[in-house]
Amino acid sequence: MNLSTHFRMKILTFTFILALSATLHAQDQELPNIVIILADDMGWGDPQCYQADSKIPTPALDRIAREGMRFTDAHTPSSVCTPTRYTLLTGRYCWRTSLEKGVLDGFGPPLIGKDEDTLATLLKRAGYRTACVGKWHLGMQWHNLDGEAVGERGPQRFRPGDDIDFKRNITGGPNDVGFDSYFGISASLDMSPYAYLRDRRVETLPTEWHEQIPDTIFMNGVSGVKSPEFDVHDVLPRFGDEAVEVILSHQSRKEPLFLYLPLNSPHLPVSPSASVKGKSEAGDYGDFVWETDEIVGRVLDALDEAEMSEDTLVLFTSDNGGLWHWWDFRADDDGGKAPTTPRGDYVRAFNHQSNADWRGTKADIYEGGHRVPFLIRWPARVEAGQVSDALVELTDLFATVEEITGLDGEKTSGMDSFSILPILTGESETVRAFSVHHSLSGMFALRQGSWKMIEGRGSGGFTRPRAARDFEDDTPGQLYDLESDFQETSNRWSEEADRILRMTNLLDQIRETSAREAGEP
Repeated sequence: MNLSTHFRMKILTFTFILALSATLHAQDQELPNIVIILADDMGWGDPQCYQADSKIPTPALDRIAREGMRFTDAHTPSSVCTPTRYTLLTGRYCWRTSLEKGVLDGFGPPLIGKDEDTLATLLKRAGYRTACVGKWHLGMQWHNLDGEAVGERGPQRFRPGDDIDFKRNITGGPNDVGFDSYFGISASLDMSPYAYLRDRRVETLPTEWHEQIPDTIFMNGVSGVKSPEFDVHDVLPRFGDEAVEVILSHQSRKEPLFLYLPLNSPHLPVSPSASVKGKSEAGDYGDFVWETDEIVGRVLDALDEAEMSEDTLVLFTSDNGGLWHWWDFRADDDGGKAPTTPRGDYVRAFNHQSNADWRGTKADIYEGGHRVPFLIRWPARVEAGQVSDALVELTDLFATVEEITGLDGEKTSGMDSFSILPILTGESETVRAFSVHHSLSGMFALRQGSWKMIEGRGSGGFTRPRAARDFEDDTPGQLYDLESDFQETSNRWSEEADRILRMTNLLDQIRETSAREAGEP
């Protein structure tokens, strides 16, 4: 054996010992249970702890805020579903993958790579039991009736699934990225398949054809295959049942629990259970948010019953901003009247603004598209009743879990994540100096301090005007000072050339390397 080979073997042995030592240390120390509840399309202004005049009672969310910490400046890495879910679990921005814009459908292939770490794989190494209940929407490997692996959908509309072999095991889903158990649905309920999944199997074969759903509003979905007796009104309560069962079954177990609970609500179709009708003053949408809060309350009660509350970190947040907001229906910039739409009429009728006073809706690059509720309760370590104005992202969960467990993610996982543990424990008031935003169409924005630079014109999402082609002038982008103009109405692009250059260079550096490499505050 030559000297260089001998040296390499010593380095490998030393590295292995360090990794093993870190794992044993994580298993020996008292690690908290972790419960992440992810709402789907809930706006910053829906919970009453964020908007006092919200027309929706949210006692469970208000309880978390009262007993923990409420963040006012928290953001999703994307203003739509799939990219945020990817980033939450991996600590990597989704636009680093093949999905540079848009979302997957119910039959998309796995987006999380086989060599990537997730929160679940990281926590399994730390000795956790890991469970996922809810809407996945990160792709799974389905096969068609000819035995061929189903690929990306391309530009076509969401696929109906009539050519899928549902008797075959599904791979690449939650069970293959670190979760010991899974119950849920593959994607949103405005896309096929309308069926529950249990681990790697469809629970009941979808032998029926779904055309429309009675007693819902704004379905905006597609026809597709459906399991007998599958009813969208039952999905949210079923998720609550499954989550409570996971928690109560853990009461006598020694290892810590990680429960990831991505809900289907209040995303389209708006389908509250019959028993909750009239619980809010914001119509069916408000009732659906109320029912979402009720599920959160059931989770908190289950933790109390299992005597797990004291040392459980509970996080509640949303995957993007709300859809039910007046900015999508206001007059266009040229003074013309925005066309009447059923959704616009609905918002006007109940006068409930899902995103409070922030501009824009889900899918937009504006604040309403990505500024979300972010509530954390951890009685053992987080002082109750706190409000933090720190700039944070859902991206930051990965680094936070790394610091809690003392373990590091493998390869590029966590590359865009900053730990918020110092904020939670009062050691620091801030952990990141910038934030990156991304719209449905792939438009980028960078937030630095109170300034927000947008690489393009329009919303990049649903709100009119959407893109540069909708403007007569040739101004290439947008720049807003949120401190003096939080509704993003006064574009300062032509006045701040030096600032734009500095922010553009920083955004380029983040895209070319990572948020971590681009620097900490």
